[in-house]
Amino acid sequence: MVGASIHIIPFLVQVTVPGIGPWVLPAFAFAALPAFLAALAYAALASAMPRAGGSYLFASRGLHPSLGFVASFSQWVGLSIVIGAVAYVIPVFLSGVAEGLGSTGLAGMMLDGPVRPLIALALVWGFVALNLRGLAAYERTLIPLMLVMFALGAIVIVVGAGHDHADFAAAMAPSGAGLSASRVAPFDKDTFIAAAAVLFSSFIGFDAIAQAGGEARDPARALPRAILLTFAVVSGFYLSFAAAVYHAVPWEVVAATPANETPTASALLAPFLSPLGRAAITAGAAVALINDLPGMLLSVSRLMFAWARDGVFPAWAADVHPERRTPRMALLASGAMATVGVVLSHSAGSFSKGVDIMVVAMLVNFLLICLALVKLPTRHPALAARMTFLAEPRARQIVGIAGVSVLSLFLAVHVRRELSAEVTVWYERPLAVWGAVMAIGTLVHLVELWKLRAREGDLTARFATLPEE
Repeated sequence: MVGASIHIIPFLVQVTVPGIGPWVLPAFAFAALPAFLAALAYAALASAMPRAGGSYLFASRGLHPSLGFVASFSQWVGLSIVIGAVAYVIPVFLSGVAEGLGSTGLAGMMLDGPVRPLIALALVWGFVALNLRGLAAYERTLIPLMLVMFALGAIVIVVGAGHDHADFAAAMAPSGAGLSASRVAPFDKDTFIAAAAVLFSSFIGFDAIAQAGGEARDPARALPRAILLTFAVVSGFYLSFAAAVYHAVPWEVVAATPANETPTASALLAPFLSPLGRAAITAGAAVALINDLPGMLLSVSRLMFAWARDGVFPAWAADVHPERRTPRMALLASGAMATVGVVLSHSAGSFSKGVDIMVVAMLVNFLLICLALVKLPTRHPALAARMTFLAEPRARQIVGIAGVSVLSLFLAVHVRRELSAEVTVWYERPLAVWGAVMAIGTLVHLVELWKLRAREGDLTARFATLPEE
């Protein structure tokens, strides 16, 4: 989720977690810790179980089929809804590009009435169609978008690193928008961890590699390398990007963003940019956000396919295209849930609600994956023996236990923050939306598992092996 992770979330956190102030960059770095531990767990388990739908397989074999479903369904819910939330925020950036190019009428139209959600829905379903064509089609689109995204992101880093707070004050002086005196924001551990939990969402994405693992060449070797390399490169880019923006723009300015607006890197750096320069950076942000969508759709559709193939979800989800071998019904269902994300974002008028749902969902997912790393050797030793990454048992235990501990801390703090927030209707509480969808999905799963047990009896042997490639 590179686009939202760099252009929005490091700045939106100043609004959603008031008081983080100057501690935002340390919190961003700290947020990488649980994600790194989860990445290690994913890499180790992927080396032993290189199949499509990785997180479901990892937890179902390492813990229990139902816990595997809970882990991966939580992931499916969180990522699908945030796909809609990301799609909903993209028109803001497209509007900024149009405005920078002098098309103020077009800029206003993109955000007017039903146009914005219609653009979001067009993006969602356009990428559903792309994924239906198969992984090769996705890769042909992904690489050019990534090159543009990193190139324009590098401009932000250069602009931010080349200016400081004094430059910002000088640039704002002609407009009469002077800066208020620097505020003191003392360190508070609860606020720090709460902000880190939100920023943790920025590091989500490497898990998508494992979901399509069966489509890679030599997956037992390629998947761990791809997961860790992706995490290292992208994390470095995230931190450099955020540090550059905060080097140029005082955190007080970011924190003063009205609650109904979304602070973005391009808007914050506007005083240093010409209209054309701002349009270019805003275009880079739009490209980065658009680039988020196909990978997340690929990931979530493979999860549904894995459930149905394993018999713990209705069989229709395993339906594949006869020629392209893509899970077409799973892609359509994932697109439908992303549509729910667009509707929720439009009704709430907030991108942050989708992010909060994803944070809860992925903390639960990563926690169970780390626990699966700990339990797999005792539950299914033959599968654990296939690990080529973290093959040393002690190393696995250290990574798994550390991951469970840190992720539990993040989850507890985030849930407490969610429950303390005041809402007028239940669906404004992200935790409630996540819980409601989880309850429905888990009920469907339990019915299918009961049917499977009625047909086959003891399922121990079935869930001790991997499905065929």
